[in-house]
Amino acid sequence: MFRSLTYIAAALCLTAQSAIAELPTLRAAVLEIGTVNWELNVIKHHGLDKANGFELEVVGMGGGPATRIALQGGEAEVAVADWIWVARQNADGKNLVTIPYSRSVGSLLAKSDSGIGSITDLKGKKVGIAGGPLDKSWLILRAWAQQEFGFDLAAETEQVFGSPPLIFKAALSGEVDAAINFWHFNAKLTAKGFAEVATVKDASAALGLSDKTPLLGYVVKGSTVRDNPALVAGFAKASREAKAILASDDAEWARLRPNMRAKADADFQALIAGFRAGIPDAEPVDVEDANALLKVMAELGGQELVGNASAVSADLFYQPGS
Repeated sequence: MFRSLTYIAAALCLTAQSAIAELPTLRAAVLEIGTVNWELNVIKHHGLDKANGFELEVVGMGGGPATRIALQGGEAEVAVADWIWVARQNADGKNLVTIPYSRSVGSLLAKSDSGIGSITDLKGKKVGIAGGPLDKSWLILRAWAQQEFGFDLAAETEQVFGSPPLIFKAALSGEVDAAINFWHFNAKLTAKGFAEVATVKDASAALGLSDKTPLLGYVVKGSTVRDNPALVAGFAKASREAKAILASDDAEWARLRPNMRAKADADFQALIAGFRAGIPDAEPVDVEDANALLKVMAELGGQELVGNASAVSADLFYQPGS
């Protein structure tokens, strides 16, 4: 009897292992130190990938371009990018789809005691900008300053372009008077006594743009959506479930803290608040809102930014069951 039970248990174990082994693998090419790793960590830790019918493999890379090359070259099924880049690729004949990931946007920060309380106080000042002259936050703030104050940010300030860590350090050291950076670097600056001079969210609203349009998304090939819809649907569901945990479970953040590079409690809390603020709404992305943003980006950045993209197609944003 005992031996029979042992055989049954072994058989069940082998069956379970076989079922797990048969799950399709979904490879996500992401920045090794990117904040997206927090969400992917939650998916793996809680087995949300297996519960949704796939095995998640996180492929860490050193730069954004490398993750996109991995996606387009078939070395990964998922990467993270802004949908304006996706629209540009699709206009050139690619077929990519975006699963909304985050609507976190940047802001312009300065030290609280700098005397810079308005964007017009930047005249003659040095502004650090993460990225290049076509950084989307910079373009939106430029358009807003011109519309609201008749203030040409590009002409009235000196710009310093660089990587997010470089601009972060330049702001701390005082090398630049104000800085525009990615949300997680801004969160750390806020925790160190910096204040918002202007936010991209408010500037977008003043320009008639919706703040509900998530700029960043998980990008997959349209062929993957067509050929393996269950895999894409499972990943999208796992992402939503991970976000639900991160939106409400402080203990989960405590578990993630060693991966967040947040030694100070103020940094830690600022990063949590920033991530939660960027969680997209559950409802479908409004294509008209996205088109309005694309139009502004085209006017400000021209073909160098948007390429041949003139409109957002209805199938650019993934919808379960589509």
